[in-house]
Amino acid sequence: MTVMPNVYDAEPIPQNALAAVQHILQTGDLFRYTSDASPVAMLEEEFAAALGAKYALAVSSCSAALFLSLKTLGLPRDAEVLIPAFTFGAVPSAVVHADCVPVLCECGDNYRIDLDDFADKLPDVQAVIISHMRGHTSDMDAIMALCDAAGIPVIEDAAHSLGTTWGGRNIGTIGKIGCFSFQSYKLLNAGEGGILISDDPDLMARAVIMSGAYEHNWKKHPVLQGAFAKWQNQLPLYNQRLNTLSAAIIRPQLTELARRVADGRRNHDHVAARLNQSRWIDVPAKLAPEQRAPDSIQFNLVDLERDQIDQFVAAAAVAGIKVQVFGQSADNARAFWNWQFLGDLPDLPKTRAMLMRACDVRLPARLTLDECSVIATTLCRVMDDVMQPARAYGT
Repeated sequence: MTVMPNVYDAEPIPQNALAAVQHILQTGDLFRYTSDASPVAMLEEEFAAALGAKYALAVSSCSAALFLSLKTLGLPRDAEVLIPAFTFGAVPSAVVHADCVPVLCECGDNYRIDLDDFADKLPDVQAVIISHMRGHTSDMDAIMALCDAAGIPVIEDAAHSLGTTWGGRNIGTIGKIGCFSFQSYKLLNAGEGGILISDDPDLMARAVIMSGAYEHNWKKHPVLQGAFAKWQNQLPLYNQRLNTLSAAIIRPQLTELARRVADGRRNHDHVAARLNQSRWIDVPAKLAPEQRAPDSIQFNLVDLERDQIDQFVAAAAVAGIKVQVFGQSADNARAFWNWQFLGDLPDLPKTRAMLMRACDVRLPARLTLDECSVIATTLCRVMDDVMQPARAYGT
């Protein structure tokens, strides 16, 4: 019997993080502002340099980064924010938390924003969040041209896209603010945590203060001091800081990022090539300017009826592979109709149709090509077994 690779364990934390962690545990110095040489401050400096941004702010989660990004823009209460209908439920939640109103944009079969629907809805919104969902980059050239012409700020939700580039630029540096995740299933793993980057000192000063840099703790951030002084005591404190232990765990992983990106891309492309040999599976191609950094693979089911989809998912599970069909997994937080906290939800037929056939399978960068081959071959075999009657009938 074929042994299926374990796709759920994260990569081990590098050994050189242990001394830093041990020192923090011995001193109990978990608060980022206790010293000037905080691991959090060093992480911010190193992360900004790695991405090519001027400033970075480490926070408690990517959701916190999105929330703070919206608050830094100074949007009025009930401002409308355009987001993709294919994203994680934390994104519309961050919009609601920031006292704004999410406006959902259609997404197509390739998981990316439908530009016609985006352009139609853009004139009525005050900000845009682009979720590079599961690492799939929408056409950022077209999006930025539309938003720049309309004077609408763009926030990039790059939780799934650390290491991805668009036209040679790092995702997260194209919009006004970029937000990233350090949750366990991301390329950099701290269990929880997030970070936002920007080249705008005034926006970053606002974010730093609102994140919880009370009194004069903002002096420990390398942003223009005049911008901080301008906002001192003018903004609420939301206390969404990252602790030093999390930063100490993340920092040594930055040197592993390039290798993880390369391995993840290799694994994805290897499995995609095998899956695309099946007439019932389609892995959408990347856009030309996009170089992805995937740690999972998504594919569409072609010409399957609902009962055949159910059979495929069940048979894959028996074989040891969890296949999640976004729209057919109970209470899936990536299916927009489950965001019932938004109230009346729009009819988004393109996104709904895609979600009912779009599959998600974890494919960590740490897997070997042989392990990836096992996953790809098993998925194709399971699909052949499920669709055998249909194939025989058609011959």
